[in-house]
Amino acid sequence: MTFPRSLVLLWLNLVLTLVVAGIGFGLGFAQGLPAQQVILYTLVSVAVLFWVTNTVAVAFERRQREEVAPVEPSAGAGSVWSRNRVLILAMAVLLVAYLIVTATVPSFRTLSNLIAFLVLELILVLAFKVSKVFEHGRSAFIGLIVLLALVVISSFTIKGFLSEANIKAILLFAAFLGIACVGQTMVALLGGLDLSIPFVIGAANIGLLYLIGLGVPSPVAAGMVLVIGAAFGFLNGLLSYKLQGQALIMTLGTGFAIAGLVQIITSIGSQFSGNVFGTVPEWLSNLAAMNGRTFGLGVPPTIILWIAIAIIVIVGLRYSTYGRNIYALGGNRRSAKLIGISELKYWTLAYTLSGFFAALTGSLLLGWSGGGFIGAGDQYLFTTLAAVVIGGTSLMGGYGGYGFTVIGVLVLQILSSFLIGIGLKYEWQQFIFGLLILPMVALYGRSPHIRAQV
Repeated sequence: MTFPRSLVLLWLNLVLTLVVAGIGFGLGFAQGLPAQQVILYTLVSVAVLFWVTNTVAVAFERRQREEVAPVEPSAGAGSVWSRNRVLILAMAVLLVAYLIVTATVPSFRTLSNLIAFLVLELILVLAFKVSKVFEHGRSAFIGLIVLLALVVISSFTIKGFLSEANIKAILLFAAFLGIACVGQTMVALLGGLDLSIPFVIGAANIGLLYLIGLGVPSPVAAGMVLVIGAAFGFLNGLLSYKLQGQALIMTLGTGFAIAGLVQIITSIGSQFSGNVFGTVPEWLSNLAAMNGRTFGLGVPPTIILWIAIAIIVIVGLRYSTYGRNIYALGGNRRSAKLIGISELKYWTLAYTLSGFFAALTGSLLLGWSGGGFIGAGDQYLFTTLAAVVIGGTSLMGGYGGYGFTVIGVLVLQILSSFLIGIGLKYEWQQFIFGLLILPMVALYGRSPHIRAQV
């Protein structure tokens, strides 16, 4: 851990850490958590928060030393707007969302929700201002600050938010979304989009149960579904590469096609369209159910699987030749081709991975729900894109990564849990998510694209 040179900053960080940890300590007992769990959470929060505050302080000091001749800010309202327009717009969007929800949802009109809103506005200002000292990873820093703010606000306003059952539920649904986002992140790093993901999820969901119902051994059926998903992704990549610039419409069209084809096949001889009924194998139910266990521990294996996938993808993108070439192509295709990187190879591979992980998500959702439904992936059309954007991965390609997407996934899932906890319906959640994306896109859009920096 690095420490700032200024003792004032060091003591300020220590006091801030202890105050926040003290609040969390008291909140943990107020939530009725076991003493050992409260102590563990407090120690972890002290270590993480003290590291974050010191890292920010060191970055500030480094930035001040590097600024040899700082430019004096110009006076006037116009200059204030030009320097802070994204922050002002973000705060305005948040205010509009709060006012609309307060006006239409009577149960939302509480003092605690007002305080939570004001705290969120203050944290937003802090995140925008402090993030300017980071040349790299600005979006990740903002995402972490927003994530921390949501956890703190939700803990204060929703009873039982930090309970073991709720944390497990948040991580499980985040795992489903996170696995579905692996391919979307890969494709986005190349400057593409894959809108077929929700349709592949739904097709895999009913296709797997259909194969099991035909008597195919469940492990073999699961393997077949994953291979078909990957093959469909490869076809998506090949077609979208041949029709450059049409990836969005192409993947949407092929998604409709695969969903329709699977429904036709599974509905032959059945009066149910879009649904398949059968018995889900016990091993698949254990893999994705809330009461699933991993080596005797009360943790659904899907959560552990997501953590393992996240580590592999993050490390692979950062240190492997595949990862470096993905960033090279996303940053500047022409330059990457000149050094011998095959765009066709990496483009089709990214879409193949997208199809594979979409099929994996659909299979896991079958274990969670216990029944096949073609609409199982409907919500993932929006949320996979939202998680990638909120995390800070550029849709123009060349910047971001799966670690950024993990932050976006957790922000979305905790925000969703918070909105459900205060009594908002699904359509309100979609509305809030849409408003959240606007300032994030505006913020990241101000950063110069990677190809303008090389």
